Amino acid sequence: MTGKKNTLINAAILLLISTAPALAEVSTAEASKLGKSLTPLGAEMAGNANKTIPTWDGGITKPIAGFKETGHYPDPFASDKPLFSIDATNMEKYKAHLTPGQMALLKKYPDWKMQVYPSRRSAAFPKAHYAETFTNATKAKLAPGGNGVTGTTGGIPFPIPKDGLEVIWNHLTRYRGDTYAMNWNQAAVTRDGNYTLVRFEYEYDFHYGNLSKPEKAREENKLLNFLQIVTAPARLAGQILLVHDTVDQVQQPRQAWTYNPGQRRVRLAPNIGYDNPGTAADGLRTSDDFFMFNGATDRYHWKLVGKQEIYVPYNSYKLVGNTLKYSDVLKPGHINPEHARYELHRVWVAEATLKEGASHIYKRRTFYIDEDSWMIMVTDKYDARDQLWRVSEAHNINLYNIPMTYPMLEVHHDLQSGRYLAMGLRNEEHKIYEVIKRSPSDFTPSGLRGLGTR
Repeated sequence: MTGKKNTLINAAILLLISTAPALAEVSTAEASKLGKSLTPLGAEMAGNANKTIPTWDGGITKPIAGFKETGHYPDPFASDKPLFSIDATNMEKYKAHLTPGQMALLKKYPDWKMQVYPSRRSAAFPKAHYAETFTNATKAKLAPGGNGVTGTTGGIPFPIPKDGLEVIWNHLTRYRGDTYAMNWNQAAVTRDGNYTLVRFEYEYDFHYGNLSKPEKAREENKLLNFLQIVTAPARLAGQILLVHDTVDQVQQPRQAWTYNPGQRRVRLAPNIGYDNPGTAADGLRTSDDFFMFNGATDRYHWKLVGKQEIYVPYNSYKLVGNTLKYSDVLKPGHINPEHARYELHRVWVAEATLKEGASHIYKRRTFYIDEDSWMIMVTDKYDARDQLWRVSEAHNINLYNIPMTYPMLEVHHDLQSGRYLAMGLRNEEHKIYEVIKRSPSDFTPSGLRGLGTR
């Protein structure tokens, strides 16, 4: 029995070792590459061998002519012309640079195409964010179990990642501004192209990485607070969601509250997370699809596949700009491909596989994460049968007055139903990004009732 017992113990230890998240083990020599052969956030500074991806030269760090605070962002690459288009007839030629989900979209929609433009490595972030990232390289660690980050209150925690969990935590903690407001619209588009716009007003108050707050003023273990207020259509207007998100979700899970204007009551909302339905999304996205992925990581095994060169949405100034109307963008089956821009970029590929005994509608997800910004650009999602089910893309721009790369329009495609959800429509909005001042009391459950609109 002793031999059997020892064998079982040894097997258990091996299992724990194999499933435990890797801790940051970046040497000082590796960290010294940041800002030299690597960008300050850990991307390869050099372009690729074919010169189809250029060298990173710092990105766009100042507003361009014509920009006005809080308004739309003029396109710095408006004179660029497409190099070529990819559609169902020629996609085999380019399949090495396409995800399975992108190829599925091309096959499903004969009128869908990807117009490929010159690659512009426009991503840039504040210098203070770079400095915090450099400090993290040798000290930040994953929390026990991998469902959080310790040893840092700002910056990319793992600029030289060793596993898939570190990569996804880079996405979750990437710089997205300090305290600001945004207005945008959402459309769940039917197969024949019909939709009803749902309008949101958002306020975000980041604690992790907030450069306007000294480290001592950043609330311990707080990632961000955010408010979501529905203002249209009338049947939904006045609904409010308040979320407190944490960095180490082992130590303290996410907290959320909702305000219902009909009942005039504030309630705890424990189901704002994982695969619970997204707000007014008509079942086309989960709670953790927002920002391409958010929240706890504990229901999945995470694998770092490596890097690939993929055609991804990038520098989508025209698509999200005020020269277009929502009706110009939203078409049956997909957004209007004439206005979308794709570029070849290096991306980290991370695969999430559902743990045995865990529950989620997505059995497997493959994330394609921009090396320059740590933002998820494309996600392929599979159902319980291991069939490709949904494909999501994030169309970004550089908010060059900050500066930071930001996902302005998320498009979540359902291949099985032929429908899609467009989140972040701003073309007809006037306020795009507004820096605001808020106190902690502005993001409390007691304040929700006063914000109701009916």
